Amino acid sequence: MKVYTKYLTINTKKRIDFVNITKQVKEAIYESKIKEGIALVNSMHITSSVFINDNEQGLLNDFRRWLEKLAPTNEKIYEHNLTGEDNAYAHLWRTIMGREVVIAISNGKPDFGPWESIFYGEFDGQRNKKILIKIIGE
Repeated sequence: MKVYTKYLTINTKKRIDFVNITKQVKEAIYESKIKEGIALVNSMHITSSVFINDNEQGLLNDFRRWLEKLAPTNEKIYEHNLTGEDNAYAHLWRTIMGREVVIAISNGKPDFGPWESIFYGEFDGQRNKKILIKIIGE
């Protein structure tokens, strides 16, 4: 069994953003030379997320509006924000959107459904954050 590890660094220009990282994950799979296995892709920060969905801007906008309804960004009701922080909503959004994805690798490529893409969801950005890609297989 082979193991390959790669780290991506993301620094968004906006505090809240969605970044398609499918290309970078495909590159890591190619670099690993693993033909059959799995790839774990996870955000290494508690205010960001990695998830798989359709690469359609309207849907990404819908995610933002939906998250804002579930846990508004401008609310003063969060106890976490009483500590001097202003990102309680970002921790909640991360819990909703998830920490990581696992992708099957077949014939050296991610085994996606027809519309699937991998996204990094940044909820408290404008600074460097890491994403781990861990690939295991043969």
